[in-house]
Amino acid sequence: MQALELTRATELQISTIRVSALHALAYCPRLFYLEEVEELYTQDAAVFAGRRLHTELEKQEDEEWEELFLESEELGLRGRLDALRTRDGQTIPYEHKRGRAHRDENKQPQAWESDRLQILAYAFLLESARGITVKEGRIRYHADNVLIHVPLDDSGRAAVREAIQEARALRQSTHRPPVTNNERLCARCSLAPVCLPEEARLAHDREWQPIRLFPEDDERQVIHVLEPGTCVGRTGEQIKITRRNQPVETVPARQVGQLVLHSFSQISTQALHFCADQGIGVHFISGGGRYLGSFDTKQGSIQRRIRQYAALSNPDTCLELAQKLVLCRGQGQRKFLMRGTRGKADVPETLHKALAKLAAGIAQMKAVLKQVPQAKSLESLLGLEGNLAALYFSALPCLISKDVVEQLHFNGRNRRPPKDRFNAMLGFGYALLLKDVMNAILTVGLEPALGFYHQPRSQAAPLALDLLEIFRVPLVDMTVIASVNRGQWDVKADFEIRGEQVWLSEAGRRKFVELYERRKQESWKHPVTGYSLTYRRLFELEVRLLEKEWMGEGGLFAHLVLR
Repeated sequence: MQALELTRATELQISTIRVSALHALAYCPRLFYLEEVEELYTQDAAVFAGRRLHTELEKQEDEEWEELFLESEELGLRGRLDALRTRDGQTIPYEHKRGRAHRDENKQPQAWESDRLQILAYAFLLESARGITVKEGRIRYHADNVLIHVPLDDSGRAAVREAIQEARALRQSTHRPPVTNNERLCARCSLAPVCLPEEARLAHDREWQPIRLFPEDDERQVIHVLEPGTCVGRTGEQIKITRRNQPVETVPARQVGQLVLHSFSQISTQALHFCADQGIGVHFISGGGRYLGSFDTKQGSIQRRIRQYAALSNPDTCLELAQKLVLCRGQGQRKFLMRGTRGKADVPETLHKALAKLAAGIAQMKAVLKQVPQAKSLESLLGLEGNLAALYFSALPCLISKDVVEQLHFNGRNRRPPKDRFNAMLGFGYALLLKDVMNAILTVGLEPALGFYHQPRSQAAPLALDLLEIFRVPLVDMTVIASVNRGQWDVKADFEIRGEQVWLSEAGRRKFVELYERRKQESWKHPVTGYSLTYRRLFELEVRLLEKEWMGEGGLFAHLVLR
């Protein structure tokens, strides 16, 4: 009997519309759709401020107040009132807003349209659920201490019914509404970081001058647990880390963006559930530095994944996106090599050969890059990408200083397992990078198993392998070359030699993690949007820009090329 009642309650919740959703609808239909249909939310409410701000209600002794949850199947509406006052036989719903009231042309305070619809919906819901007559609702704007009376009449009831019908129609639609024409609304919207309205406008108008509504950085910590035997748990609202023979460490959950468990460290099920609830990414990397996987809660709307399936099932779409990807990586590799020729017009005779090889590789890559837009299939594109990679890695040793010890030089790419120190660093760096790309994909809510270029061939998700290509050069290759040339590595203490295999030691992994995380804090300016973001924020932005490619708002994906 209880199971039947629970099922009935669940069905009612699905069929009814939340009053707060009507508030979003009146504010912006696209906002309603993102929240109610696509279930898009910002990653951390502590970082990205919420749209609705609640204040504590100051109770007066001579008044009776209550908070109330109501639901009306007949009306198709449900909601929780901020406050309800019953006085002199009249029941009045109240909404409390931290901001200021709207002012009309005569500077008289008025309710904002979205707030007006919300209080009317609460009043109408109160009538329907309790079978009473409600004459008005009231909104208190605390910033200017203004109380607005909103009468509930036939026109108000009709407005609520019309909004409910519009909301139901949007919930059934597979098409995301366009960005609002009132860009001022976007600046105050908490979902701007996932909606990217300015980027959508730029996609349709190349003369548009966008402002950055996407957060410049994510200041939450990425915690790497490197020591084998370490246990990660939860205590209250904190992450608890217990290392062998060390004091217990606790970190507030709101300060944590990711937990990366290396080697044989452990995490409790309570901590996993807590991390999922708090939007904290949990990732696993082997003791040898290989990416193992991520904890995926499979959250997110099926509507968005259906659109992803539809788009990436189209060979033409996949080819077009893959061409952008290969151009982005190839141009980035070539620009990185070109940096090695700067300021070297007059060099010693011993360096002429290396510079000649570098210049030849740069010229050959330019010729291959010209062929990428003409590729007719993914197979031919793979061939071009292979040529670019071969040219790049053959020229990469020319960027290593002649003063670097021989053990840290690079003589060609090898992996699984790496056979030299340079490749050990590249492999570990690419594992960290894959983890960050995967974290962004799961945060955004796309399906990592469905890519557009890479085909499933290992445990790594194809979409993550696709997006990995964008970040290889700026975040890993440059980090490795720079650290080698600066003499930051100890060829004995930072590496472990096991026969022909070479791995980073625990000290080496710790050093690389520090270098990599520091690099992610540096900024890059998007050549089209014109604004700067840290690399750690670019992961999420790039995934969202990829999704826009099949949403009719494309043109900004895969532009991350070095200057």
